[in-house]
Amino acid sequence: MTRVVVSGLRKSFGPHVVLDGLDLEVAEGSLTAVLGPSGSGKTTLLRILAGFERAGSGSVTLGGTLVEGGRTHVPPESRRIGYVPQDGALFPHLDATANVAFGLSRRERKDRPVRQLLALVGLAGAGHLYPHQLSGGMQQRVALARALAIQPALVLLDEPFSSLDAALRAGVRADVARVLAETGTTAVLVTHDQDEALSLADRVAVLRQGRVAQWAAPEELYADPLDPPLARFVGDANILEGTVQDGMAMTVLGPLHIAPRTPALAEHLPVLVLVRPEQVQLGTAPGVFPGPAGRVTECRYFGHDMLVTVETGPAGQPWSVQARLIGRARLGAGSPVWVSVDGPVKAWPA
Repeated sequence: MTRVVVSGLRKSFGPHVVLDGLDLEVAEGSLTAVLGPSGSGKTTLLRILAGFERAGSGSVTLGGTLVEGGRTHVPPESRRIGYVPQDGALFPHLDATANVAFGLSRRERKDRPVRQLLALVGLAGAGHLYPHQLSGGMQQRVALARALAIQPALVLLDEPFSSLDAALRAGVRADVARVLAETGTTAVLVTHDQDEALSLADRVAVLRQGRVAQWAAPEELYADPLDPPLARFVGDANILEGTVQDGMAMTVLGPLHIAPRTPALAEHLPVLVLVRPEQVQLGTAPGVFPGPAGRVTECRYFGHDMLVTVETGPAGQPWSVQARLIGRARLGAGSPVWVSVDGPVKAWPA
């Protein structure tokens, strides 16, 4: 197992600064997701970790060994890094067994039976199949087995599930997480998919403007984001205006308890308040919830849940909030509802 430390990493392409003093640590045996929108620098970071790109400045150490920094640049083939690209990148003329064994010496193939690796990723008995005979999910499992075959110090996963359809994606994600955990492999996953990062990773690093804006466990990142833009980026969010009074956030949804982890906020201070849609409760009769009245303006149904938009607040100053409901009939546009918030909320000075 290998600890990864990235310090002060900078990289520019011409006048365009991609990484601007990025710091990141990946614990031994953990899976860290690097999350960010297009252009945030996550792919460039991955390529520098792999050795495909040289950093402008800063350093990268793997297991305490400097592989990037100053005059040091250890080439990719000497870093013991397994790489799983977006599309698997299997050799079409080789069957699954030969794809996994590619890059291993004859002796290594005896020491590390490919059949066992294929069984580990759920492909026992599929070694004779060629890439065109494998589904997208099976191809990604072969790519993972190939990455693990070299007994890597680190595995890099470059948006490996983005080309899979929704029905396959969840299953392959779970299998990959299981295999990495069973083998104790240190891994870095690059993705733009918030659900993927939060559901798979031990810790998530959100990239913004070439730096890590926040690095935290998924639960902490979702419940205690650094600021409103980051709150919106990692999930659906209602951001409400309010003021602090007697330690509560006074908002259009009434007085809300501020989460204990929030730094102390001065009385009467204007604040922005985060209310996640799943915290919003809707009653269809007065008196069910103590919050204000509103009316439904939109209801989007997803099968497992639905996202309901409600307009509430005083006449002339309406405010829209979203509620995520599970196991209920759709609410038609114009339906009257009464709104309440369950649990404490995050607040920042406005």
